[in-house]
Amino acid sequence: MNVLSLFDGISCGQLALERAGIRVDSYYASEINKDSIKVTQHHFPNTIQLGDVTKIDESRLRQLPRIDLLIGGSPCQDLSIAAGNASTGLYGHRSRLFFEYIRIKEWLTKNNNPNLLFLLENVKPEKKYLDIMT
Repeated sequence: MNVLSLFDGISCGQLALERAGIRVDSYYASEINKDSIKVTQHHFPNTIQLGDVTKIDESRLRQLPRIDLLIGGSPCQDLSIAAGNASTGLYGHRSRLFFEYIRIKEWLTKNNNPNLLFLLENVKPEKKYLDIMT
């Protein structure tokens, strides 16, 4: 199985797959936090880092092998109900990165693997944003 993880963090998705006994052939990660990347590479040195999700363009996507599973947890700070009225929602500076996940998912489904499996995790946002995300 080839996996692409967007907003990879410290590769908890990779750890979950390992603990579930799912064999991963290649694991591609998009992450920009240097400390998170350092933790990932320490625990999973074969991880192939792709960098900033906003810079993964069509030419870079074409270089990937068949991706079987797309995972990720786009930033939630602007979506969190805990932010109350200060929340800028799905279109906030960080949470709008959700649309990068959708862009890449749609490209992979159309051009790489029509049977792509995917999993996106996030906080429970206000209903108007949940409806868009769903």
